[in-house]
Amino acid sequence: MDFSEFLDFIQGDQSAPSGKPAPAAPPSAIIGASLSRVDGPLKTTGTAKYAADFHPKNLAYAVPVCATIASGKIGSLDASAAEKMPGVVLVLHHGNIGPLFRSGSGGRNSEARPPFEDEVISYWGQYVAVVVADTFAQAQAGAAAVKVTYVADKFNVSPKLDDAIPAIGEPGGPRVASHRGDFEAAFASAPVKVDAVYSTPVETHNPMEMHATTAVWDGKKVTLYESSQGVMNHLGVMAQVLGVPKENIEVVSLFIGSGFGGKLFPWPHSAMTAVAARKLNRPVKLMVSRKMMFSNVGHRPRTEQRMRLGATQDGKLLALGQDYRNHTSFGDEIRENCGEATPFIYSTANLRVSSALVKRNVGTPTPMRGPGAVPGLFAVESAMDELAIALKMDPVALRMGLDTQTDESTGKPFSSRHLKECLQVGSEKFGWSKYTPAVGSMRKGDLVLGWGVACASWSAGRGVSQASLSLLQNGRIRVSSGTQDIGTGTYTVVAQIVSDKTGVPLDRIDVKLGNSSYVPGPMSGGSTATASVVPSVADAAKAAIKTMLQIAAASKDSPFSGKDAATLAFSGGRIYEKGKDAATGVPFETVLKSANMASADGEGKSGGQGSDTDAKNYSMHSFGAQFVEVEWDPGIAKLRVSRVVSVIDGGRIINKKTATNQIAGAVVMGVGMGLLEETIYDPRNGHAINDNFADYVVPTSADSPEIDVHFLDIPDPQIGEYGARGIGEIGLAGIAPAITAAVYHATGVRVRALPVRVEDLLTSKVLI
Repeated sequence: MDFSEFLDFIQGDQSAPSGKPAPAAPPSAIIGASLSRVDGPLKTTGTAKYAADFHPKNLAYAVPVCATIASGKIGSLDASAAEKMPGVVLVLHHGNIGPLFRSGSGGRNSEARPPFEDEVISYWGQYVAVVVADTFAQAQAGAAAVKVTYVADKFNVSPKLDDAIPAIGEPGGPRVASHRGDFEAAFASAPVKVDAVYSTPVETHNPMEMHATTAVWDGKKVTLYESSQGVMNHLGVMAQVLGVPKENIEVVSLFIGSGFGGKLFPWPHSAMTAVAARKLNRPVKLMVSRKMMFSNVGHRPRTEQRMRLGATQDGKLLALGQDYRNHTSFGDEIRENCGEATPFIYSTANLRVSSALVKRNVGTPTPMRGPGAVPGLFAVESAMDELAIALKMDPVALRMGLDTQTDESTGKPFSSRHLKECLQVGSEKFGWSKYTPAVGSMRKGDLVLGWGVACASWSAGRGVSQASLSLLQNGRIRVSSGTQDIGTGTYTVVAQIVSDKTGVPLDRIDVKLGNSSYVPGPMSGGSTATASVVPSVADAAKAAIKTMLQIAAASKDSPFSGKDAATLAFSGGRIYEKGKDAATGVPFETVLKSANMASADGEGKSGGQGSDTDAKNYSMHSFGAQFVEVEWDPGIAKLRVSRVVSVIDGGRIINKKTATNQIAGAVVMGVGMGLLEETIYDPRNGHAINDNFADYVVPTSADSPEIDVHFLDIPDPQIGEYGARGIGEIGLAGIAPAITAAVYHATGVRVRALPVRVEDLLTSKVLI
């Protein structure tokens, strides 16, 4: 499954009947405000419970045993010494784990192969056993005592993806992902050409909270406390892998310490922990170590992308070609959809995008923030910068001249595209009018300034979702959905929608997420959670209000007894007669008490993209522009990203504060992508040698630039009632190529392989 297929997976059925576009919701005091997170007090006081924070009675601890070869088979596994050690209660491995099954239609798993399915080893760190003991220290000691011998085989972890691949169209050859016109002929005849290869390295997600599972069996039902970006998908997968009915599994993910895509799908440790708890009939907890994060729970795969641009002397794009390949594991074919944005980002009559896979002895790759589009746009936007230089054109002007309101890959109009406005606003906020194109021409004291710009895009998706809402007799509102908040502010956004529909303040709204026992909600992936859950919550609120008005009219002790429910209205948490001032109304809890009813309930359902509009007739994406300044000190060879202006066209912004936080965090992550991050595999054994925060460098506060975030805040009429698109990914798109463009402007060194290294810049001819 590539990422375009994944987007289809999380967005659900998109074949719903079309209708008239839903109008954008009118402005309100609560929608678009800069509000603090409703779950903030729980997190700042340490009372928010993450997967590893659950400590049921009689808890046992599990520690995996990991392979020390990258390819081969287990020769022997001797757990006898470990089993005799104090506190050790169980050692699971291929010989005794019992039946575990592959997941089919129940959802998407991370690895097709369930844990311990066979004794074949295909990557360093692969789980070969797991030791369970009364204490964590005893489990660690037991894992160290398990003796494993291997029959090693040849392996390949080479970062060079130059393996021989058949031609396009031949068996085993690349896939043509998108094409139009005659690319080869147009490129060959173009007056101005760019032909270069760009590469992005393996990146490891490394959220603050590492993966963890706490499994509790009660004899029939298992509760899995998980760090998951998709509790409903996790439920479906675990039901199939464990071979038990869905109703016998509950997945709980109340809070997640970020995931960046690495927690979208279940990893083998979840099933291992569940089986251990079932065999022992006691709770078991397994916490993935930071070292295991680099081998066992996914990564962004390495990509190599050949970009070919052909243009006229005045900047018309005649041909655009992108031929890319990425590595994948031997067990799974995971395509990094680097061509996600390429077919529609700029206007050109001739285009071809192709992809190919290269097998490596590494763990299975998985989506990482902005999968496909982010590394893909690094190549596209870097090539565009080189084209601007070849044409001696301003890079902003070149991009604006190639803007289009039609998705030329499908012929459909965009539902809402304001890329040109992003460039215009960004130019103004950044001060682009002061840009001088000559390398090394801009200075600040002894520092050389470099300026760069890149465009950004991300798919606008919406999936199937449900929500339940109850107006309660105590004057509070309870709303629930089987989605989750991965740290992006979903709790707060849901509360805002409820408050907007009911007029009840946020402090009287209880949002319940992160439990598979609730009505099904969307995954938190592909920047689709907000767009998916918002319409179902809004519908649930409308349904509960309708029920409340019927109760008010039907109850003999109600102040509105005998009235036609159609003549009543609900606002500010009060029921009143239409045509009268809402302030004269009666609080809904008063009416519930008079009717002797505990609650007025409503259910909301929303379909996937196009279920309530004619969205399928439009191309739906978010857009943005990234402006970056770097400071280069040639005297001491020091490079720093000093300033970033990010302008985002992400539809209507529900909460400006949490949205700004999302973009700012993505910008910092982009600094890591551009300058710091790369997972390196040892060619001697396949081990990720920088598997810790001392050697895998991520940006800190000292590395963070001045960040200025702006939203166009233009509702997308096709995405749903509020016109809000997801923005989690797009903030990262375009940052890395804007950095390398700025690096070139400051130093004259064109870096085509991330991350930028100081040694790359030592060839700079720019002097103090």
